[in-house]
Amino acid sequence: MPNALLFFISLLAMVAFAGNSLLCRVALAGGEIDAASFTIIRLLSGAAVLVALIAYQHKLRSIGGNWLSACALFTYAAGFSFAYINLSTATGALMLFGAVQITMISFGMWSGERLNGRQIVGVLFAVGGLVILLLPGAQAPSLLGALLMLGAGVAWGVYSLRGRGIGDPTLETAGNFVRAMPIAVILSVLFYPSTDIKAVGVVYAVASGAIASGLGYAIWYMALPHLKATTAATVQLSVPVFAAAGGVMFLSEPVTLMLAISSVAVLGGVGLFLVSKRDTKRAQHITGGDV
Repeated sequence: MPNALLFFISLLAMVAFAGNSLLCRVALAGGEIDAASFTIIRLLSGAAVLVALIAYQHKLRSIGGNWLSACALFTYAAGFSFAYINLSTATGALMLFGAVQITMISFGMWSGERLNGRQIVGVLFAVGGLVILLLPGAQAPSLLGALLMLGAGVAWGVYSLRGRGIGDPTLETAGNFVRAMPIAVILSVLFYPSTDIKAVGVVYAVASGAIASGLGYAIWYMALPHLKATTAATVQLSVPVFAAAGGVMFLSEPVTLMLAISSVAVLGGVGLFLVSKRDTKRAQHITGGDV
């Protein structure tokens, strides 16, 4: 794939992922839809687009995915929606990104991966950035919203870890979206008394599921085979930045000093970890062993 096309596809995927945060926040902040309905419509729309894509590719012979991954996907989607009732676009995106990365790094450490000094500093910066964001004060986000988004990030981290090395990502993701649907229906039944759906809210939820999620994942999976693992992870650093820019432009959300400091710590910490990991792998390749 030409580098220019690869860059454009990767950028488009990151904008789509950031769009999820913006669409959800716009819909919920304006009271256009309730969180449970947004979740089920998003999952339904995403499933429809992904199934249509694999049917178009003549691969719809059997459903992929599994129930454990579907539960992780649902937990992410539901926590994401309910968190954005109270969180700003930028704060939610940063918390989600930080929780995902820390979950995946923690799994690597638990699996026996050794960290060098710069990687340890990067992890401490990332964790510290999230702690700073949660410190009590006038600028502190809703505690419930923060816990829900951090939980959504952990769930997405688990989902990502379970999806490593799968044969056909689009087929597997479609299957997980389909399997998450009955769980989402249960959620909607539980929250039926608070159901509040307007037409524009449905549009936002469909856009989130069909375009930002379904097509976003499909586009990202087109780029992934052509990207190094560290490059792919580094590219995702842009998602909270795009989300924050969208929040400022479309919702006039302020970028507070605390959010700015936290963003530098989280994104800088994760970036340092990724660069250090790449350098370690290069050294191992040169020496032919561990360093």
